[in-house]
Amino acid sequence: MAEDVIFSRGMVVIAHADDAEFGCSGAVAKLCAEGWDMVYVMCTDGSKGSGDPNMTQERLAGIRHDEQINAGKVLGLKEVVFLDYEDSMLQPTLDLRKDIAREIRRHKPDVVITMYPMRDLSGEWGVGHPDHIAAGEATLQAVFPTARDHMTFPELAEAGFDPHKVSEVWIMGHPSPDHWVDVSNHVDTSIRALLEHKSQLVDRDFEWADQRMKEWRRHRALGKGMQYAEAFKRIQFRT
Repeated sequence: MAEDVIFSRGMVVIAHADDAEFGCSGAVAKLCAEGWDMVYVMCTDGSKGSGDPNMTQERLAGIRHDEQINAGKVLGLKEVVFLDYEDSMLQPTLDLRKDIAREIRRHKPDVVITMYPMRDLSGEWGVGHPDHIAAGEATLQAVFPTARDHMTFPELAEAGFDPHKVSEVWIMGHPSPDHWVDVSNHVDTSIRALLEHKSQLVDRDFEWADQRMKEWRRHRALGKGMQYAEAFKRIQFRT
């Protein structure tokens, strides 16, 4: 972050409950510990993420809501917002952009963390979940210019959601990161938050989560003088 600017509010916009726990919860835990007000915005209802043939979409959506709220308590979040678009059907529509812009105007984050809005065809992480791509693209559209401009969706301003300029966006999962956050003192908190997503960790226990989360973050910290790190592409709109 710019040395002459003090930030105190952040927002994480992701597609599904547990996306942030895997991707940026160490940084979130660190920022919460430093006194930031941190808000999660979940774009989908998470209603498709189960291999249990007896599970229903309605039941799973409720389970995943509860899991994300519990993970948020572990991290110290101010709030979790659920937009509840249908899981696995997310598109970067005008409605989604408007909903995200409304939350940006409501909570006025200095920094927004979101998902990589493109496919990575390297094969290391598959080809990318379409909901992740859609969430990242809609978030960038909401940050600039929608949340900033009072004449875009004027009904938002009429409802009391005044325009807001986000200072920075951090993109998680970017293939060419340029911003590293030292999460060495907070990786255990991020693991505890991940473990709240029990519906997504079938047959995976604390040992698995501890090993994998630390392995990933140790890899990102290589050459940075850190034990564990999370990496982002940092976009600055105002310094």
